[in-house]
Parts: sequence; C-alpha cells; structure tokens
Amino acid sequence: MARTDLARADAVERLLDHRSTALDACSSEPVSLDALAGRTLAEGVRAPSAVPPHDYATMDGFAIATDDESPAVAAEVFPEDEPPELDEGEAARIATGAPLPVRTDAVLKVEDATVDDERVSGPQLAPGTNVSPRGGTAQAGESLFDAGTRLAARHAALLSDIGIESVTVHERFSVGIVATGTEIHEGRQPDRDSEFLAGLVREWGHEPTIRESVPDDSGAVRRAIESAAATHDVVLTTGGTSVGSADHVATVLEAHDPLFESVRLQPGRPVLAAVVDGALVVGLPGKPLAAHTAAVLVARSFFTGQRRLPSVTAGLTSTVEIPDDDREYAVPVVLDGNEAIPLGHADSSLAIYDERFAPGLVAANTRTTTADGIVLAERSLDAGQPVAVVPYRVLA
Repeated sequence: MARTDLARADAVERLLDHRSTALDACSSEPVSLDALAGRTLAEGVRAPSAVPPHDYATMDGFAIATDDESPAVAAEVFPEDEPPELDEGEAARIATGAPLPVRTDAVLKVEDATVDDERVSGPQLAPGTNVSPRGGTAQAGESLFDAGTRLAARHAALLSDIGIESVTVHERFSVGIVATGTEIHEGRQPDRDSEFLAGLVREWGHEPTIRESVPDDSGAVRRAIESAAATHDVVLTTGGTSVGSADHVATVLEAHDPLFESVRLQPGRPVLAAVVDGALVVGLPGKPLAAHTAAVLVARSFFTGQRRLPSVTAGLTSTVEIPDDDREYAVPVVLDGNEAIPLGHADSSLAIYDERFAPGLVAANTRTTTADGIVLAERSLDAGQPVAVVPYRVLA
C-alpha cells in the first residue's frame, strides 16, 4: 500500500501535539538550579517579588535629584545598605549596585562630578540616568517561564536572582532503543545506530536504554516493540521502516495508532511514528546518516519541545544538484571559516558524488557523520551561494 509522504514540518507538529499529551501523563519532581539543564518545567515560574527591589546605581558617583542645584553630600551608600532618606537639596555618594536614596532619580558619574565644600555639581542629567529601575529584571508576580519550557543552564542565573532555589520539572522520558536486522542480530554487521541514538537522547535530557537487537522476523519485531512500549515512554527503532518484505517495523506500527507513515526528507525518508500502548514509537531508517538525520530533524522535537532550527550563513564551495521533487534534502557540510564544504562532494575530503547529490550513498557512509552540520535544500545549490547551515551542535 502506498504511503502518504508528510512534510517534515507537519510531522514535527504531530510529534509536538503528542508531546503535550505525554507530558500531562508524566510525574513531576523538584530539581535544584544546578540540575535544571535540559529539563522541562511542569509548572510555570513567576517572580515572587520585584527584582531589583529598589532603583540602583549602575555607576560609581553621586545620587542626586535632577531638579536640585548643587546639592549637599549628606550620605554614602553601598550595595548592602538599605536606601537612606534624603532631604530636599541633599545628595549621596553611591557605589555601583547600591540602592538609590529616597527622592533621588539619577546618578552623576564620579568623573563628571565637581565637589566643592561638600556640594556636588555637574552636567544636567535626565531622570533615570545611570539608574537601573526597581523591577527592571522582573516585576512582582511577572511570569518568566511557562510550563513546558525546556530549561538551559543559563536560566539558573535569572532564577537565582529572583530568589528561586528549585523548580518543578517533568520526569525524564525513559527511552528504549531497539535495532532490527538479522545481520545485526547475528553479529555479521555492527549496530551502527544505537549508541549514537542513546547519546542524542541523553543530550536532549532523557534516559536511554539500549535493548536487544531483533532479527527480520515479524513476530520477533512485534514482540520487541510491544515489550519496549510496555516499559518505556518512548521507543526508537532502527531499520525495517521501508516497504520491503522484511521491513516489519512499518507493518507493526501501521497496526497501532500511526502519527505519520513517511516524511519528505532525504536522507531519512523512511521515518514513521505511532502510539503503541501509550508509548510513542519512532521508526528510524537503518543507514547511519539517514537515522541521524531523521532523529535530529524529526524526532528531536518530541524530546526538546523545539520546532525551530537555528542556522548560520556560509558560502557553499561547490555546486550541488538537487532533484526538483518536492522533498527536503539534507546535505551534510563541513564548515571552514565562512565557507560550507559539501561532505561527500567530489571536491571534498570524502568523494561520494560529483555534483548530483546522492542521498543513498551519503546515508550509508558513516564518515558523513563527521560533518559540522546540514543544509536543507529543495532545489539545486550553486557554488558561492550563501546557504543556511544548521550546525549539529545545536541539534544535540
């Protein structure tokens, strides 16, 4: 039976929709700020109070009221102090980070100030000059992170600043990885996919388990998938996703609750997904680069909640001919300064094709996984053309 090819963006949306359901079913747990990287918030975070709690100085100098003329220096303020009260016509020496005294509204930089007989003068300032306002980082009650946000290590700085010591996150997805193929099961060919998939899952913030490989037998494949689905939140399989008589993963998933049958992506087209006994099962192709491409461009969205692919611009060094067939082609490239060298092109260090991109050959050669990133193309690319390179480092 012919399969329906889905655009990659549509496949990603279906995975994100299912992710919402999966997160709702997940338990939650508190984690400290040093352990939040890669975790997904189960509850939103609001600022408990205004930060900073006072207007404060961003420069060393004198806190003044801008409508005072040559005020008398009546106090000195440091960051650990509470803001003092000043009378009309008074100013205060102030250190960077110190709270502004009541009724002052600007800081005259020390290098711009003239002090004569304990009175300070300088150029006329506008209110707010050299001042960080109260609540400039966060207003009391302001929503800073929504539930479902995937946190990064840098977010600990803001959370610490607003007085949050821990956050409530969803438990990590447990992920079972199943390699299919008689040649792998019998040890005639190495399993080239499971270990890098486990590494990706860890980098995406979840917990992988490499399970047993299974031969190209319909019953064995079905039992392996259903067993993994019974004990994991997610199952990743490799191999058996095409339309051949030995491609049993596709047959098993079609008998359950399919999310999509195929994606218009090369390499990586035979990627499919279904829900089996409540677990998400993503069937990835067996060729290493095809499996990697489908994992980082399609499956990754479920684990991270992210649909956008960050990119950098580089000049392509060689012409790459792409078929005009309404598919996205993932061209691996090596970055060299501001240039992108198509890895696998005859002009690169790994000569697999001349000018016409050969996704099948590229997908089968494990050296293509040494690329720095990929260029997604739907039409031919010219030498010298600026291209958007999606770096692998942001997909991990």
